[in-house]
Amino acid sequence: MKGEWGVKRAHKNLDVWRDSVELAISVYRLTENFPKSEIYGLTSQMRRAAVSVPSNIAEGAARTSPKEFLQFLNMAGGSLSELDTQLVIASELHYITDSSRQDLETTMDTIAMKLAGLISNVRKKLQ
Repeated sequence: MKGEWGVKRAHKNLDVWRDSVELAISVYRLTENFPKSEIYGLTSQMRRAAVSVPSNIAEGAARTSPKEFLQFLNMAGGSLSELDTQLVIASELHYITDSSRQDLETTMDTIAMKLAGLISNVRKKLQ
């Protein structure tokens, strides 16, 4: 199995990776309008969490074992949950509109479902 994950850059073939890259881009665009006082606070936190999702998927796909891949997929899920929490905070502070929040939540729900499916498939390889 060595090389199966990383040599081919397998992450680029994953819908969940492509969707999460688009999510990160959306978060960057959304946070451009946050107050300047949040540049090192919520803006930075949201951007890091959003970038962490596809980054962990990619890093996991480059590993040589399904067990390692699973570990990184779980971290991607954790980052998605972080972003969800930060989105609620941004909404409560009125930094984003309800419509923007709903759009991102829909995208995040889709990513979470795809991530769960991928995790399930990788777990099967461990059995």
